[in-house]
Amino acid sequence: MVKLGKRLQALDAMVVAGYDQIWDGCCDHGLLGAALLSRRAAPLIHFVDLVPALMQQLAHQLQRHFPLSAAAADEGVQPRWQVHCCDLTSLRLDAAGGRQLVIIAGVGGDLMARMVEGLCLTNPNLSFDLLLCPANHAYNLRAQLIALGLGLKHEQLVADNRRYYELLLLTTEPGAGRAVSPAGDQLWQTSNPEQAVNAARYREQSLRHYQRMQLSQGERVQPQIEAYQRVQLPSEM
Repeated sequence: MVKLGKRLQALDAMVVAGYDQIWDGCCDHGLLGAALLSRRAAPLIHFVDLVPALMQQLAHQLQRHFPLSAAAADEGVQPRWQVHCCDLTSLRLDAAGGRQLVIIAGVGGDLMARMVEGLCLTNPNLSFDLLLCPANHAYNLRAQLIALGLGLKHEQLVADNRRYYELLLLTTEPGAGRAVSPAGDQLWQTSNPEQAVNAARYREQSLRHYQRMQLSQGERVQPQIEAYQRVQLPSEM
């Protein structure tokens, strides 16, 4: 399988042991799920996407690299991976499937917000974790996460190919995790000079983006501007 870039490597590192099932939304063509499958991150890895041709191709590649044993299937042994051609927003998770993680990456924050809302509405009585990495509009996504009352377990900023990405690990379990911040909290904590430079550049980029939008949208984006203006980097404290 293809080697992962920095963004997908960081997502891979955020998937810790202990999950019984992991659902990869395949927004990155199943590369992350394949990496998780390769290191046996969970007993069962699911690949989910709405495009039949993509899923057929992915199933062929998975069978080539991670062949399922026909004998094991006949004996009722749970396969290590499954492919599902369906809409992620209406995906029903396994109610008896133990601890589960759903990964959505590589799409915009507005679409991701609708996906997360759909998952929560479809699985209202089931606690599960979410690992999210929007391609843009992270502030809009965060607003939806706050509205849904999701708990934040971890967040970090990653620079990859001259772009910045927010990575968020969340849970739907009531009372678990911390409150999601509109512009991020732990996101801005840095431990080395490279991280400090990336955080400063991303804050400035986000501010400039909404200041440009303010020219046409006026006060509608004032909350976004004020949220990023309140962000303090460790060097400024």
